[in-house]
Amino acid sequence: MKLQAMELPIAKNQTLQKIPTILIIVAIPMVLFTVVPLCYPLLGYTLKNFSQPPSTPYAQIDQEDSIKIPTNEKCDIFTGEWVPNPHAPYYTNTTCWAIHEHQNCMKYGRPDSEFMKWRWKPDGCNLPIFNPFQFLDMVRGKSLAFVGDSVGRNQMQSLICLLSRVEYPIDVSNMSDENFKRWKYTSYNFTLAIFTTPFLIRAEEADKTGPTSTGLFNLYLDEFDEKWTTQIDGFDYVIVSAGHWFYRPAMFYENRQLVGCRFCQVNNVTDLPKYYGYRRAFRTAFQAINGLENFKGIVFLRTFAPSHFEGGLWNEGGNCVRKRPLRSSEAHFEGEDLEFYMTQMEEFRAGEREGRKRGLRYRVLDTTYAMLLRPDGHPSRYGHWANNSVTMYNDCVHWCLPGPIDTWADFLLEMLKREGKRYVAGAS
Repeated sequence: MKLQAMELPIAKNQTLQKIPTILIIVAIPMVLFTVVPLCYPLLGYTLKNFSQPPSTPYAQIDQEDSIKIPTNEKCDIFTGEWVPNPHAPYYTNTTCWAIHEHQNCMKYGRPDSEFMKWRWKPDGCNLPIFNPFQFLDMVRGKSLAFVGDSVGRNQMQSLICLLSRVEYPIDVSNMSDENFKRWKYTSYNFTLAIFTTPFLIRAEEADKTGPTSTGLFNLYLDEFDEKWTTQIDGFDYVIVSAGHWFYRPAMFYENRQLVGCRFCQVNNVTDLPKYYGYRRAFRTAFQAINGLENFKGIVFLRTFAPSHFEGGLWNEGGNCVRKRPLRSSEAHFEGEDLEFYMTQMEEFRAGEREGRKRGLRYRVLDTTYAMLLRPDGHPSRYGHWANNSVTMYNDCVHWCLPGPIDTWADFLLEMLKREGKRYVAGAS
């Protein structure tokens, strides 16, 4: 089975990345970014009609359930299989306002629902289903920021939907830019924020078309993107992610000098591997965090979730039409995606070593393998009406809501529980 990973535009006049064919059957795909425009209309929704959480017609949650510290902390929760979960989903597109239109698969007529009815079962231990009461109790008085691209936004929207069974947040943003928003869960004094920065570093669009009609960007590989680096000092948790945008043509600058490019097709400019800019962007992002004198939070690297194009590239009819998860025996991890993953992890480890000198904690929220097995979880063509007048492409990058991305909250809550145990034990 050949799966092709790449970033696609949602509409004809939107630019997304064109990517070479990739074997995802083996790939731990690193990529999965931007099928959706950076500005999301839902972020401007008024919440006055959502002051109370909806009644839950689905599986009941034990509000009084105590927070249980994991007993098998050494178990790798990121290696396992998907198993049926008849109790899911835990919200719907009619009970959660935070679902972006392009991931609102049920609204736009996706005929099957089984993709919502699975949970992740690690090898050798159990991963509890996300409990929103537990989560909000654990983060009471704290703050969480998502830093990255549109898949990071997809994750944040999933979390908002899962928490909507308890409470809706209010908008407390200190700026009007829809790419930089903050919400507050007033009953828990918990702040949630999104800082949209697809490249993590300072970047400018030099040409809206570029050599591949997906734009040409100037990337300043050693310069911070101060739109987020100046904002996260006070956050307790920061989840960093980046990926597919690095397939786009780009000019690479270091020390304000042009040092090369990625498929820019400009005479006398050295064409560098795509990993060059990717590695340095993560290096710079972690340097920025480690250099913040007042930052005392925990840094989570959320690894890539794969795209799953089959039958062609994103702009050549590629699609994702599978109806159930893969078994681990059906997927392999190698090739270009492995190279991206290893590049990301190498820079994470380097950043972690430096951060540890200041007492900072770095953790890996490794979603890659689990999502490699979920070619059934993407919107495909069910992120819009079929009779729309604009040209729309199949979205095999982002994830339906509800859908398998909700499992990332299971991972996150389990990791926070383990952090609590480490804190009590005095470990780093």
